[in-house]
This record gives sequence, C-alpha cells and structure tokens, in this order.
Amino acid sequence: MEAGSSSLKKLKFGKLKVVRQRLLQRYEHQPFVSCLAGFYSCQWKRYQRSRAEPGQCCCKMRECMFFPLLVGAFFFSLVFLYMCGEAKNDYNNFDWYNYEALGFWFLWSLVLLSVAALLFTYITLLLVLALCLLAEGQQLYLHWSHKIGTLIVLICSVTALFALSILWGDQWKTVHLSLQITAPYLHIGAIAIMVLLSWPVAFHAIRADRKVIQVIIVGPYLAILLFLFLIPLGMYSPCIRQTGTLGPKPDLIGHRGAPMLAPENTEMSFQKTIEHGGAGLETDVTISYDGVPFLMHDRSLRRTTNIKEVYPNNVTENAAFFSWDTLQRLNAGKWFLKDKPFSSIRLLSKADQNRAMNQTIYKLSDFLRLAESHDKYVIFDLYRPPDKHPYRNSWVNRTLEVIFESGIRPHLVLWLENSMRSFVHSVAPGFQQTSGSKAPVEDLLMSNVVKLNLAYKEMSSEDIRKYAEANITTNFYVISEPWLFSLAWCSGAHSVTTNAVHTLKNLNQPLFLMTPKQYNIMWILTDLTSMLLISLIFALHWWRERSFSCCAKDDDPMLDNGTYNKFKTELNSMPNISI
Repeated sequence: MEAGSSSLKKLKFGKLKVVRQRLLQRYEHQPFVSCLAGFYSCQWKRYQRSRAEPGQCCCKMRECMFFPLLVGAFFFSLVFLYMCGEAKNDYNNFDWYNYEALGFWFLWSLVLLSVAALLFTYITLLLVLALCLLAEGQQLYLHWSHKIGTLIVLICSVTALFALSILWGDQWKTVHLSLQITAPYLHIGAIAIMVLLSWPVAFHAIRADRKVIQVIIVGPYLAILLFLFLIPLGMYSPCIRQTGTLGPKPDLIGHRGAPMLAPENTEMSFQKTIEHGGAGLETDVTISYDGVPFLMHDRSLRRTTNIKEVYPNNVTENAAFFSWDTLQRLNAGKWFLKDKPFSSIRLLSKADQNRAMNQTIYKLSDFLRLAESHDKYVIFDLYRPPDKHPYRNSWVNRTLEVIFESGIRPHLVLWLENSMRSFVHSVAPGFQQTSGSKAPVEDLLMSNVVKLNLAYKEMSSEDIRKYAEANITTNFYVISEPWLFSLAWCSGAHSVTTNAVHTLKNLNQPLFLMTPKQYNIMWILTDLTSMLLISLIFALHWWRERSFSCCAKDDDPMLDNGTYNKFKTELNSMPNISI
C-alpha cells in the first residue's frame, strides 16, 4: 500500500514537472512580449492581452480592417522619404524656389527631409512591433493613439507627395533615374524583408486548422516572393556593364563657379573651381543699363547682394536697370555666410570666410580673362534685357563685343544662346555652338551644333550614344551627388555642370559599377540564400508544432485540458514548486 502510494506520488510529480516545463515555455518570453504589447497596444499587464490560439485569427475584425492602413502608411512614408532622399541633388533649387515665394532664405529642404524621416521611423517602429507580436502568436490591438498617429502619417505622406507632384513634379524623373542605380540593392533589401516576414507567416500558416486559411496566408506571400526572385530579369542599369566598356570620366564644369565653397558667380567662386581642377566655368550674364555685361543669376539683386542695406527702395527692381557704377558699390559675399545655402560652408577656413565677405559683382570681361588665362571652357545663359532697356535689341552684339575684347580663344566659348545663332556662327565660327534642348540630329548639324547642354532629368544612354555617333557631345546640369554623377558617367556623358567640383573630382570610378557576371552571382546567391532560410523557418515551425502536438497526444495521453489546469492549480499550491 505504501509502495503504491509512493509510485502514485512519483507519477503525479512527474506529470507536474511536465506541466511546469510547458508553462515555463509559455511564459519564458513574457518580459519581451510585455514590452512589445506595451509599446504597440499600451497593454503592459499580462491579463490585458490574449494569445492567438491555433485556428484563431490574429486580430479582431476592426484590427483586421485597420492593419492595411498601417501597411499603406508605411508604403507612402517610404516613398516620401525615398523621394526626399534622392532629391538631395536639387535641395538648393527647392530652397531657392521657397525663397522667391517667401522672401527669406531657409533650408526648407532639410525640414522636409527631417519630417519624412520622422514619419517613416514612427510608422516603421509600429509595423515592426506588429510583426514581432504576430511572430509571438499574440493578438493584435493597436492603441487608439497609435491609430491616430497612423492616420496622420498616411495623410501627411499622401498630401506631401501630391503637393510635390504639382509643385516639383519633374522630381519623379529623378526617382526613376535613381532606380537605375539603386534597384539591384533595393532588390536585396526586399528579399531580406521577405525572409524576416517568413517567421510570422510560417507561424500562423502552420497553426491554421483549415487548408483555405493556409492558402490565404501563404499564397500572397509566395506570389510576392516569386515576383521578387524574377524581377532582375527586367532590371536595367547602365552601371552593370562588361569590363572595358566604360567611357572616360566626364569633365567637370563649375556651376556659377564653386557655390558650395564661395559666393556664386564671384571671382572667388570661379577661382575655387580652377583650384579643384574643373574643366570649365558656367555662369549667367545680365547687361547693365549702361551696357556692361555682368554675372547675375537672379532677376533681382535681393538674394545675392546687400542691396536691401544700400538701396532699400530698389530691392525688387530688375538687376539690368542698374548702372555698373551702382552695381560696383554692392557686396556680393556677405549673404553667403549669413544664409549658408550649403552645409559645406561651415568647413571653410577663417581666411576663406574673410575672403568671401569681401566679394563683389563680377564683370563678364574679367570672367573671360580668368578662363582664358587658365585654359577653361566657358558656358553661360545670356539674359535678354527687359523692355525699355537701351540694350534690349542689341544684347547679343554687345556681348559679342566684350567676348572679342577679352581675347579669349574662340574654341573655349560654348555659345548657348539660341537667338541669332546663325549670325553668331558667321562672325565667330570658332565658337562651339551648343543647344539647350534635344532635336533631330539633322537639325542640330544644320545649325552647326556640336554640343548639347541638357537638364540631367533628360539623361538617356541611348540618346547620348546617338548624338555621339554624329560627333555631338553631351553636357548635363546640375549634377552634384556622387550617385547621379556615377549614372552620367556610366551612361556616357561627356561633361557635367556641378556645384561640387571639390568632391566629384575624387571619384575615380562610378559607384555601384559591376559586371553582368558579378550581378548574376549576387542575384542568384541572394535568391538561393533566401530560399534556404525561408525553407528552414517553415520547417522549424512545422517541427515545433508537430512536436507539441505529439507531446500532448502521445507522450502524455492523460494530460487533457482539464487535467492540465488541475495539475497547474496543484502545482501552484505546493510550497517548493511554483510556476
């Protein structure tokens, strides 16, 4: 009798050990799950949340309807952030546009980027928390405050993309160009995300009690995965090319000089371009009221001079209506240190800052002599004077006079102005006639055009190759980011106009350059590795679920739900054993 009682106690104690082990397995991750649920649902207490049992939906109907909004907010915020990030090349143009509208200079581009990064970070954290909770088998419940936050992110992202599409619509062309560079690496990132998603997908698919549910869970996942595996077949990048087919590095032409290192269109700015090895100088030419061509990009003098201090009543007047004597009295450098249009300004030495402070408006004749003395090409936009200007109808002639008087060699002049092109060619046949727009090759040759000066958004390797076959070279403006310069290099551009001569000069080969063989190896290894990892994750979940099922049915057939709860109560009542 005593022996039987002892055996019964041992059997009971053994079963209690099994119960204790299972309960510990169930609660061993509770601190981690509590953190996840706390941040996602504000449910920090264990009794506040519920676990998704096998065959049970991962969330209630309301949460199921809201989850697509969370995913949509993530997608739109990602697109918004990607667009802002790839638009860095044009931040100065964006800030200049806002300056014209608001009347004061501010780095609005950085504000836009910061907002995009904040929205994306917030919604990404929520999505990661949701996926981790799903991987832990928890039911989803997004707190009302996060639901409001999700709607705010979605509305702000969609509104921002809509506004940018209207005001800055051609930026989508930049996004399209960037994909030619980043697509192979975005593909790897997308595959990595799918590998991470395989954990909650496998967890819920294998625990589903009906085949239909399993198909609903796994079907879309496998379809997306297959699409990502095959998408490289339709991918194109000019930087994926055979060894030895890359053309020479494009020449660098300083856009208004080196505006990241000195005030634009000043003597210091052009000297900085020359110091850093630029092959040419680009500028903008306006003619003063008394017929002196000078360098000024804006129609007014408000942004780049101290006219507000010297002539406060003439702030908005067209720069062409000022005499040269009046223009000489203005400072063209103080604004540069005050407004800081580029972040690189903080790196300037004290000597360069003092030099920048004392810059004045630069004459075209001095600019041409500087270029001639250093054997640099010049290209400039020539602005026609407004109505009632004495040189309204003789602006081209007056500019030609100054060019001839400067003594610059004709082949160094890239003549861009389309007006009176045939006349200019007849009096200055040595000028390199340059067109600012694409046209049929036959029309360009009839106009004696030997070079195209195009916005970088019009970049096309096919067009570059077509024009090159007719001995027409191509220059793209304004390219300041290394990835965009790399794309122009791989596409076959002959030169680029840039704000960043000092950084692009150090680029010895295009970024992201690889051979088709290297890319194929990267593609195949990525797909095979991801397939292996996803298969292992599905196999692991299948094995775990099968092991738990076998343990419940075969190893301990007497341990049904009622017995389990009874043993749990008894085990908690024992003084030396707790769960």
